Amino acid sequence: MNGTVRLVPSVPEAFADLVAAVLAKVTTPGYPLFLSGGGTALECYRALAARPGLPWDVVDVFVGDERCVPTDDPDANHRMISETLLDVVGPVHADHPMYRSGPPAAAATAYQDLVAGLPDLGLIHLGLGPDGHTASLFPGSPACSVTDPSLLVVDNVDPHGANPHERVTLTFAAIARAAHTVVTVSGTSKHRALARVMAGDDVPATRVTGPDVLWLVDADALGDLAADQVA
Repeated sequence: MNGTVRLVPSVPEAFADLVAAVLAKVTTPGYPLFLSGGGTALECYRALAARPGLPWDVVDVFVGDERCVPTDDPDANHRMISETLLDVVGPVHADHPMYRSGPPAAAATAYQDLVAGLPDLGLIHLGLGPDGHTASLFPGSPACSVTDPSLLVVDNVDPHGANPHERVTLTFAAIARAAHTVVTVSGTSKHRALARVMAGDDVPATRVTGPDVLWLVDADALGDLAADQVA
């Protein structure tokens, strides 16, 4: 696997501490912050929303992957992000939902155009699915075969049908452009997937790369995995 694994008492609190430390150093408007979906992410954003005094007015919020549903749909990642974080912290410099309507491929092209000009992708938050997926990069899916380093956003589906809805997602090449990548892994349901990533098995999350990749994991997710692999 790539990056550092850090065992923490609380993944949401550790995530909030890390992101708060990064944002506290931002002075130029337009810092890219790519957010995720899922239950662990929800708790992470609740913890982050409770951190006072952060410069949200210089942050540009993006989404790392999205279900192709309306923005007010209960399954929309952006709806969860808005309700748990953005509506709490107040106005940000810019907010960029990944999908609004129309064909998924068109939404992917529009988001590609949006992020391609960024010098780097700032901080990207990722999760880990029980099948080893991250973002909406599912095992055996077309997005996992993208090799063009300039292709940063694509539409995708789960070929196994375990994850519903068509998707739009960052590619591995996009993730590698982030100055900071934080993967949050919490709970016993993620233990097997984390074990596979730490063993270097061929699952999508194993392919995450970047200059600063940090895996925040709790004791339930880590279980009996080798302590010598943990910072």
